[in-house]
Amino acid sequence: MKRFVMTLLAAASLAAVLGACAPVVVGGAVVGGLVAVDRRTAGAQLEDERIELRGAARIRDALGTRVRVEITSYNRQVLLTGEAPNEQDKKRVEQVISAVENVRSVVNELVIMDTPSLKQRSSDALITGKVKASLIDARDLYANAFKVVTERGTTYLMGRVTQREADRATEIARSVSGVQRVVRILEIISDEELQRLLPPADKPVPPAATPPAS
Repeated sequence: MKRFVMTLLAAASLAAVLGACAPVVVGGAVVGGLVAVDRRTAGAQLEDERIELRGAARIRDALGTRVRVEITSYNRQVLLTGEAPNEQDKKRVEQVISAVENVRSVVNELVIMDTPSLKQRSSDALITGKVKASLIDARDLYANAFKVVTERGTTYLMGRVTQREADRATEIARSVSGVQRVVRILEIISDEELQRLLPPADKPVPPAATPPAS
């Protein structure tokens, strides 16, 4: 089962890379079925999608195809990955995204270099698929709490998680073949807040009271 899930996720990630021709890519997950398990509110998920779409359109208007930018928003925190031809364009991308409505913060991980080959991008997609599969396979994690992005062997983890979950996911990601570095862009929450976010079916059931001896 683990091998099947890993293969399925890797294939889906690779298909997304092979099918993407635009230089600006949005990283939002499909809203709908994920609303029930995502730790963001439904409104926050929709807002993240709007940020990604608006940001992509504004970068295309401002810089055309000079840059290749992947925009990933989680709880209004935006991760920028990809390439820019120079420092000026890198800063310009960040300025454009920072001006998008409701963006809370921007992590600019653009590098100044040529666009990577299809082979490199395919490798990154496969790594992302393997990391996601490994998170799913972990019995002590909620895999849907994490968003995973990989660029040139660096894997980025985003999400709202406890410190234990952050450390555990980092350990898992580092063990995946092909991952050279793990960068955490995580919002750390308390165990108490996690319990409030969990659906009722996932909350531990308190033990039944023992009746007094007669």
